[in-house]
Amino acid sequence: MIMSSILGAVPDATAEKSPGKYCETVSRCIDPVTRYGMVTSPNYMASTAGLEVLKKGGNAVDAAVAAAATMNVVYPQMTTLGGDNFWLIYNARTQEVKALNASGRAGSKATIDFYTRQGCQKIPSRGYLAAVTVPGTVSGWDAAHAYARQHMSDGLAWKDLFDSAILYAQDGFPVTPSLARWLAINTDPDDQEFRNLQRFEGFRKMYLKADGSPYKVGEVMRLPQLAGTYRVIAEKGASEFYQGGLARAMAADIARNGGVLTYEDFASHKADWVDPLTVDYRGYQAYNLPPNSQGMAALEILNILDNFDVKRLGEGTADYYHLMAEAVKEAFLDRDRYLTDPAFSKIPLDDLLSKRHGREQAARIDMARAHNSLKPLDPKGDTVWIGVVDKEGNAVSLIQSIYHDFGSGIVAGDTGVLLQNRGAFFSLDPAHVNHLEPHKRTFHTLIAGMLLKDRKPFLVYGTMGGEGQPQSQTAIVTRIVDFGMFPQDAIAAPRWLNGRTWGAASNTLKIEGRVPQVVFDELARRGHPVEKVDGFTDALGHAGAIMIDPDTGLRYGATDPRSDGLAVGY
Repeated sequence: MIMSSILGAVPDATAEKSPGKYCETVSRCIDPVTRYGMVTSPNYMASTAGLEVLKKGGNAVDAAVAAAATMNVVYPQMTTLGGDNFWLIYNARTQEVKALNASGRAGSKATIDFYTRQGCQKIPSRGYLAAVTVPGTVSGWDAAHAYARQHMSDGLAWKDLFDSAILYAQDGFPVTPSLARWLAINTDPDDQEFRNLQRFEGFRKMYLKADGSPYKVGEVMRLPQLAGTYRVIAEKGASEFYQGGLARAMAADIARNGGVLTYEDFASHKADWVDPLTVDYRGYQAYNLPPNSQGMAALEILNILDNFDVKRLGEGTADYYHLMAEAVKEAFLDRDRYLTDPAFSKIPLDDLLSKRHGREQAARIDMARAHNSLKPLDPKGDTVWIGVVDKEGNAVSLIQSIYHDFGSGIVAGDTGVLLQNRGAFFSLDPAHVNHLEPHKRTFHTLIAGMLLKDRKPFLVYGTMGGEGQPQSQTAIVTRIVDFGMFPQDAIAAPRWLNGRTWGAASNTLKIEGRVPQVVFDELARRGHPVEKVDGFTDALGHAGAIMIDPDTGLRYGATDPRSDGLAVGY
């Protein structure tokens, strides 16, 4: 039996795979199993775009670019050309994991003094002043594709990766439930400061109907300006976005409206190859991204849990949720103390990810009582995660975002590029570790995960969800490694979030309502400010995963029933 041979955790399972206890009542909750390539994303059009590239001879990086480019068209509430991305790439030939940071830096005019002179006590969440950092997404695609052409199979040419994105932008695509929901939320006439995005002309013309109303599910949205921009990028390359006419058009629009990004800021931007972070977990090597990403927090959580017999606690019990929440608190203390651009501040990563530090953190956890003296956690943004494994065994874990839903709300000129508001997370307090400075990268919630066993990928995984990303990653890893679940069952299982999620004021331990009431009662007795949320709420993120059986090489894909996603392969 495959799972038993991998994990030794399901002794009574049969050789014939069937959904587990969380999948029995969920439609689409069956792991697709393939021999060659697999793609998973939170949108079915993006997943199929990636699969088409794989079947045409593209490698995992090619497929990830195609899927991500399509996501920027059909899923603009969470990702656009105006955002950032981070990559983990496994090279099957060299058996190494590469990490790529394609997040943008603050503009040369972006200073604390500039914003305080505008009367700002914090950086605005919407509008031109929210567009603080250069969009890094296209630079990430370019650097990853160049690496794959040199170090993997030849794959496809750059221009051939954008066919689906151009098709959907030009001819239109059906609006999905997620997009329709977030359009309705963000056209609230009573919320003038944050949710009333129709006040921005570019957004209104691009993403709303001619009468100014939001699209509904099944209606066709067309984005011809964005299609034109994609054609230019496909034909002329990424340089056109940073040093060419597109960069000049975006910078000119920003300048006309009092923003901080200049053409020189675009022209000087580049993505950076960085050293991935790694810790041991139950004999696996867990990989994540280094600062300015919060990947350190995800690995600290696993480092803490490695000191506990998680399996003995029982999946879905009060002990399980209690331990997860307490481990998160310990890891987030370090994250919030240190995390920023490492070029501007020293971060003691070796110490923070050491076994000794993990033991000390674990020793502070009281299984009988919640630790509630920690400072409140701030709400942060959300994103999309894309996973790909190709027939050669190359793997990609890609995370891409514009921070808040629809980012800054600003479409730059006639380019169709919706700009992110990631820089709004900078602090205007000079004493804060993540305070604003020109050319600085901000604290980033984006993380992408990968587990290796004997130098080969076992699990490629990730999720959207800002503050919840390290927590949902932990849920996936513990449920697969400690409890022997298949990926789809692990993702469908009830999720939690310790802290706030976007648009929410409550700083609570949120758990989906499918958990038995006795668990809620026990957690409350231990001192958790527990809150019951909807059974499959997308407020707790859209996750995905691909598991590779080390004995057979079969790929098990999974997507989130909370999303519009699809895991597909061949």
